[in-house]
Amino acid sequence: MHDEAAAAASLVLRDGVIMLGAAMLFVMLFRRLGLGAVLGYLVAGALVGPHGLAFVAQPDEMLHVADFGIVLLLFLVGLELHPARLWRLRADIFGLGLLQVTLAGLAIAGLVFVATGFSVAASLAIGLPLALSSTAQVLPSLRADGSINTPSGERAFSILLFQDLSIVPLITIIAALSRAPADPLAPPGWQLGLYTIGAIGGLVLAGRFLINPLFRLVGRISERELFVVAGLFIVLAAAAVMQALHLSTALGAFVAGVMLADSPYRHELEADIDPFRSILLGLFFVAVGMMLDLGAIAARPAFVIGMAVALVLLKAAILFGLAKAFGMDTRRALKLGLLLSQGGEFAFVLFAAAQGALLIRPEAASLFGAIVTLSMATTPFLMMLNDWLDRRSTRSDGAGLDGPELSPTTSAIVVGYGRFGQTVAQMLMAKGVSVTLIDSKPSQIELSGDFGMKVYYGDGTRLDLLRLAGAGDAKALLFCLDGQIQPRRLQPVLDAFPQAAVFVRAFDRRHLMELAPLDLECTIREVFESAVAMGREALALFCVDAEEAARVEAEYRDRDRQRLDSQTAANDLHAMKDLMFRPDNPIEKAAGAGD
Repeated sequence: MHDEAAAAASLVLRDGVIMLGAAMLFVMLFRRLGLGAVLGYLVAGALVGPHGLAFVAQPDEMLHVADFGIVLLLFLVGLELHPARLWRLRADIFGLGLLQVTLAGLAIAGLVFVATGFSVAASLAIGLPLALSSTAQVLPSLRADGSINTPSGERAFSILLFQDLSIVPLITIIAALSRAPADPLAPPGWQLGLYTIGAIGGLVLAGRFLINPLFRLVGRISERELFVVAGLFIVLAAAAVMQALHLSTALGAFVAGVMLADSPYRHELEADIDPFRSILLGLFFVAVGMMLDLGAIAARPAFVIGMAVALVLLKAAILFGLAKAFGMDTRRALKLGLLLSQGGEFAFVLFAAAQGALLIRPEAASLFGAIVTLSMATTPFLMMLNDWLDRRSTRSDGAGLDGPELSPTTSAIVVGYGRFGQTVAQMLMAKGVSVTLIDSKPSQIELSGDFGMKVYYGDGTRLDLLRLAGAGDAKALLFCLDGQIQPRRLQPVLDAFPQAAVFVRAFDRRHLMELAPLDLECTIREVFESAVAMGREALALFCVDAEEAARVEAEYRDRDRQRLDSQTAANDLHAMKDLMFRPDNPIEKAAGAGD
């Protein structure tokens, strides 16, 4: 018995080394090629799996472990969503989400029925799961670029959340269509529905009366490791409760996350748990790739590829139509359709249930599992296509947005209404200064409109557009763009509008050196002032009084200015580096200060 356990442990260790090694190699390769990490994980899994080189023989067991990555992902998403925000999204969750699952599921079931000649029950058992998209693939993408907080991202998330909720009714439908003898231990569908409502209510109460007090207690102890343990405990406990009730473990983790969204420890929890999520989610995609039946594709390549393409096109078309019906513009509707067009990981769970219900044969489950995996592999390419369409249609996107020619004449023009420009503009507005806001990102303009800010669309560095915006009468032009605006683009602005003071957000020290020859009113390094402010706060922690902290700040600013002037004149970053404060070069004591 001991030898068997040792052999099993050795096998797990060997499989883990192989999977992680293959994943590391292919993710690096695919990142370099610009194809994304997910595709690298899938290819790595297909290569080392039982249908490839057969280095790892049991993908099902690894998939069960890696499924926990989805659970952690939903917990982290829940941490970002306050209950009030979820309530605001209820129309999208139960309106758009319900319509997507229903229409896409029935349409795909019809396609399966026509293409395969399967029975109606078997076609439904395959088509309805294929309506679900990949939460594990889409949500990290939305979180990575921050678009989960945009109106378009919220709609994508709403659909994914409803899809997760729909697993219970889909299992119930498959059970109702089952040809297998009824399992006396399995709860009926109406009971699962009651379990879902009761479990969510229980988790909400636990969050208020148990989870938040627990983290307040952990916070007093101030042990980082204890935060990790407590966070994983909450996720596992929520998932275990849902699993015991035959419900979605990911949904339980999501509700637990929402309950902690208002917690002061939210950010620390997110930082502690995110590394586990990243590793397990990567292993999940490796396991999905290992389940790709290359033999099934080789036996019927035209069918598998054709069905995968049909699945993607059909789901994208339905999502596009629904998004337009819900008031989204054409470009965002198209992006939503492409983003959610793939099959999802929960299809494997539902295919297994359909196989157990004797609705489909194992060969069919394997064949459509390959179709799901292939459709997931198309998503990185579809997102590249979407980015290309974004670049091609930037002008047409802006066609539906007001240009600066419609703006009234104002005293100041702020170009770039991102995180930097918002602060600048609001400080001017605080004193009643009239401001024209210009940005070239339609998504930013859309989001700003939700907060009552009128932002005009266009490239604010173009002279013709600035003239239309009234730059000839403006007292100040403030360029708050993310990135490095080049001097050659600013000089024509200075020449064309000599009456206006020009302010520029500089990216870093090198950028400041490049801008130095221009006759600018002000250049501000984007992180300089915030870094100085943090430095002063840190000095206070070390019992440095306010007067001495102010002296340190003044001395640092003076030395930094001298270094920058010298660096600019010599075009050398190393000029006057001796003025930098270092461990062996602290500030001199103030005159008259005691020891």
